Formats: sequence, C-alpha cells, structure tokens
Amino acid sequence: MIVLRLFFLCCIVSLPVCLFAQPATVNPKPFVIPALQSWQGSQGSFVLGNKTRLVANTAQQKQLLPVANLFARDLAATTQFKPVVSPLTPKAGDIYMQLLTNDTTLGAEGYTISIDEFITIKANTTKGIVWGTRTLLQILEQDITHTHIPKGRIKDVPQYAVRGFVLDAGRKFFPLQFLRDYVKLMSYYKMNDFHIHLNDNGFKDFFGNNWDSTYAAFRLESSTYPGLTAKDGSYTKKEFKALQEEARLYGVNIIPEIDVPAHSLAFTRLFPEIGSKQYGMDHLDLENPKTYEVIDNVFKEYLQGPDPVFSGETVHIGTDEYAKKEAEQFRKFTDHYIRLVESYGKKVRLWGALTHAAGSTPVKSEGVTMNAWYNGYADPKEMIAQGYDLISTPDGWLYIVPAAGYYYDYLNLKKLYREWTPNMIGNQTFDPKHPQVKGGAFAVWNDHPGNGITAKDVHHRAFPAMQVLAHKMWAGADTVLKYDQFHQQADRIGEGPLLNVMGRYRLKDALLLDYDFTKASTQQTVNKLVKNKATINKNGLNLTGGTSYIQTPFTGIGYDYTVSFTIKADAGNKAGTTIFSSDDAVVKLMQQQTGKLGFSREGYDYYFNYTVQPGVWTKIVITGNHKGTSLYVNGQLVEKLEGAVKTFPNIDKKNAKVQTLFFPLQYIGAKTNAFKGSIQKLQVFNKILSPQEITGL
Repeated sequence: MIVLRLFFLCCIVSLPVCLFAQPATVNPKPFVIPALQSWQGSQGSFVLGNKTRLVANTAQQKQLLPVANLFARDLAATTQFKPVVSPLTPKAGDIYMQLLTNDTTLGAEGYTISIDEFITIKANTTKGIVWGTRTLLQILEQDITHTHIPKGRIKDVPQYAVRGFVLDAGRKFFPLQFLRDYVKLMSYYKMNDFHIHLNDNGFKDFFGNNWDSTYAAFRLESSTYPGLTAKDGSYTKKEFKALQEEARLYGVNIIPEIDVPAHSLAFTRLFPEIGSKQYGMDHLDLENPKTYEVIDNVFKEYLQGPDPVFSGETVHIGTDEYAKKEAEQFRKFTDHYIRLVESYGKKVRLWGALTHAAGSTPVKSEGVTMNAWYNGYADPKEMIAQGYDLISTPDGWLYIVPAAGYYYDYLNLKKLYREWTPNMIGNQTFDPKHPQVKGGAFAVWNDHPGNGITAKDVHHRAFPAMQVLAHKMWAGADTVLKYDQFHQQADRIGEGPLLNVMGRYRLKDALLLDYDFTKASTQQTVNKLVKNKATINKNGLNLTGGTSYIQTPFTGIGYDYTVSFTIKADAGNKAGTTIFSSDDAVVKLMQQQTGKLGFSREGYDYYFNYTVQPGVWTKIVITGNHKGTSLYVNGQLVEKLEGAVKTFPNIDKKNAKVQTLFFPLQYIGAKTNAFKGSIQKLQVFNKILSPQEITGL
C-alpha cells in the first residue's frame, strides 16, 4: 500500500504566542521575519475566503495592478483561494491597496496594514506595498488553515535602506532559475539588494601553480568579446535583463558586479597582454593603455544604449585586493571607472580598498557607495570622512566560504542575532542612524572552484543566514525574542510561495514516501504514472532501460534524509544507467566505467566502493546530510563519502572535495538511460535513521 505522508507542504502550526501578558481578547503580535516594528492588536480575525478580492485604488491602477496580480498568484500558491483583482470599492473580506502621497514617517519602503472587516495596505511606493503583502503571506503560512489573519494595526519601517546578499557567481555558476528563486526568497524576507559577482577566478595554488590552468569565468554573454563568455555556464543579455525586471516587481534591486582590476583572469586569458607580469595574471596591467581600452569596452557593452543590459540604477565596479605597491595607478583606475559608469547615469558601488591603497591621486567619493568588508583595506571612519556611503559587509562576521576551512562554512547565527547590527563594521561601531551607513550585506564566496559544492549546498548555508540577517538589517537591535525562540519560530516559515529549494517537507512523522510495488494498492495508485515499457506486477516495478520510468510527487529531498530501496538489476546494464533522476542529480547503477553504484550532480561524478550484483535482490540504503553521503547494503555500512581532501605537491595546502547528494526523486528510472531491472520497495524518510533503524528496515 502506498502511504503518502505529506499532510501539508506548508507549516502545520498555529500563530505564535506573544511573550508579554495581554488581555485574552487582544491579539498578540504575529511572528514574521523581519519582526514588525509596531503592532496594535484588536479582537478577532480577518478570514480569507472565496469572495476575497484584491482591490487596487481606482486612480492608481497602473502602479498597483502588477503588485496586486503578483499577490494574487502568491495567495493562490499559499492558500486554496484565487482572489480576483478588482478596481472597485473594498468591502468586508477584501484586501485593499493604496499609495500615499507622501507619508514622511514611512519613507521609501515602510508600510501600514489595517486588519479589520477588510484589510488595507498603504505605502508611499509599490515596494512598500509589496513588503506589506509579504507580511500577510508569512502570517497566512503559519496559520493551520492558511485563512486567518489576526485583526490589528501594523506600521513597519526598515531601519536600514540596504539589506543585501552577495553571491559569487564568477567562481561557481548558478543556473538562472536559482537566481530567480533567490529574488523571490529575498523578497519574502524583505531583503532588497541582490549583488551578483559576475566574474572571478580560483587560486593558482590549487591549479598546479599555473595561471593557464587556473579556473576563471565571466558569466555574461558578450558581443564585443565573444570569447570572454564562460563556456561552462553564462547568462544571455536577454535573460539578465529579464531577471532585473522580475526582481523590480518583487522589490529587489539586482546589483551587477564586474570585478577589476584584481580577480581579472577571465579578461587576461582573452588578452594576455593586459595581464600583470609582476603581480600575476589575475591582476590587470595598469600601465598598459590596452587595459583601459578592453575594460572600457566591457563596461560600455552593458551600459550604453536606450535599453542597456544593466537596467538598474546601480553598478558595482569591484576594485578590491590589488597590489599595494601600485596604489597610485590603482586609484587612477578606480576613479576612471567611477566616472565612466556614472557617465551612463548609474550610481557606483565598489569594494573598500582606499586605506590599503593610500595615495595622493584623487578618487571621487560623492555619490559613491562602498562595501566596507575589511577595515585594513578601507578604514570605515576614514572612508566616511572622505565622503563615501558604506554598506557594512564585515568579513569576520558575514563571509561564507563553503568548505574552505577559513572564514565561515556556516555563519555563527546565534552570535549574529545577539550581537551584530549593520552599524557595526569590523571593530568600529557607528550611530545606528548614521546617514552614511546605508545598511548591510552578507556574502557567499566560492573561492575553490571544483570542490564539489553545489547550488543546493550554497543554499543550505545561505537560507538560515537570510532569515537571521533579514531581521537584523530591517529591525536593527530589536531582538525581543531570545535566539532559541526566534530559531524555533523561524523554522515554521519557509522560502516563499512555490519555493522549496531546501527540499524539506513538513510531516506528521518522518516517512515521506512508502511504496511497495508488489502490492495491489500501490500498483493501482501509480500504474497510470508508469511510462515507456515500464511495468508493475507482483515482482515490483520493472524498468526496461532507455526511457522507462515512473514519476513521484517529489522532485527530490534535501538534507537530512534516508532513502531505502530493494533492487534487482538485470545482467547487461551498461555504464551510466540510472536508478533515480531529477533535474538536480542522478543516482547511477554503474557510475561511468567504474561499474560501481554512484551519483552525479552539477558536473561532479562520485561512486561508492560497491557494485550491485545482477540477478540478486539487494537492500540499498543511502543517507545524506550537508557533510556527505553514506551507503548501506543489506543493513551494513559500506562507505561514508565525507571529508575527502585533495592535496597538492610542493605546497602546504589542501582543498576539500564535497560529496553531498540532494537525493533525486522526480523519476524512478529516467527519461534517458534508465537501468534494466526491478525495484520492490521504496521508502523515503525526512531524517537520517540510526544504524539500528536501518538494519531493521
């Protein structure tokens, strides 16, 4: 019998209990992330229903209809209702949106919500309206019926204008869909600044001390220099423009970064003559006029014309970690690109470097914003005195470098929640309302290309940090809840409508799937899903290779999990034949030419030291967490793929080789290259079972 134990993909919880004693009839402050800055509770609940309409102010249809339509789609994904968008007068049960003329207390992103017989969201801008809808969506997600919103009044204004996330897509490619998902995730948590680092390179130490073999990539389509575009993953101009347009609808600014004059191996690989012979080929030669010609052309390609590729108001020009001896030339270079980008009507951001690169050559500061990441490179007080606005991006607090052994693999969230606010930059603390401290940003740097880290692994690190830092960047020092309470309640809020990048499911118990293909009940349920010569009978699910498969209700399951299946492979299976598959990964009966059980994801291929014997029923159990993947055969641990390290000759360095697996469940078999054989029983658990439990399966 099939048992599908997914009761709700959303959270099965009731609204949280307020920490402070209030009259029983007054609604306590709802828990959302970031925390509401002002709440006045009243009595009862607004109830979303079939007759609920989203009503946009009649005179403001042009501005509000896109937001109302977005909210309608998100409500349909979060609840069972599909509200109609209407320009009529609101009535009981409706949600009404209105732009204000100029409420100086709300600023550009603040909003108010009045929750009574109908709900009214007001803000000065559409971005403020979007943030109001995110608050309502989070409240509905936590309600057991996804229909009740406690009555009361909300006034919510961010303390900081910039609430950001920096993603290094230069040293690790992220599919466009991942970026789109992150726009929606960030919007759900009112994070408004998505900084995408578009080019970079690895360290030559990990590539044989040879610049020619060191990994480097530039992620945008280039018509000016077609050879510049990375061959292992890039974004077309059309895709990147569409990403920015979608982000604006969600209230998120895309900040594209072209990083020069260090981190520039992608450019010097195409034009070796502009690489520094003194400091290394990841440094541009700042004495060579050709350098300016090439980099000018790169920036111009994405900035010029009536419909530029970089369509937002801000562009990041990099400028970090260049050789200190060339301070004057570096300062000249920096000033040149500030003025070049500004000449196209854009605002400029850069990395802090001007304490490290002290000198007499002037560098424009007016209207320029600096990511203050390390005080030794750019002393914050000194930069403020020079006129720069700052985004607090302190490496010692906010840098994730996956599996590198330095900075953070996972941020210290408890410490951040308790102690950090954006006005803290390294060891310097400013007035929380300092006009030149614009906000904060945390970053993921993929310093080690080829180390096995996947987009799923990056997300596993970034998502919990997003929850904590969204709160700290909006609410500042407001931590009324203790961290453990915050963490417990944050776990009840997901990634946003239709998002589940973590691959987690809210269950009554740990068993997610229970298929016994030898039983009539399972056969009746899934027979219609069997494709292309696959069959189900008393022997189980039988796959005939090629395109035979069955589709499950889930695309995959994230960490932590246990997957158990009983398999009998036919003789004659060839290399690469697949047992489980999805867009993220495949589990292979025989990994390449090894003949061993293995898996592949994002261009990485792994195998266990085990060969599935044909013609024999075998119990296989695979468990996975964020550290690695383990194999059990007939109840016995065969191998744990975890902690692998690549060492290098002649240098005292090591590089991790991460062997994780976000387990693919979309297909048993595959649309191409399915294995030949049978599976009798499949069980998927939303946790790692103990060795004793595995033995008992």
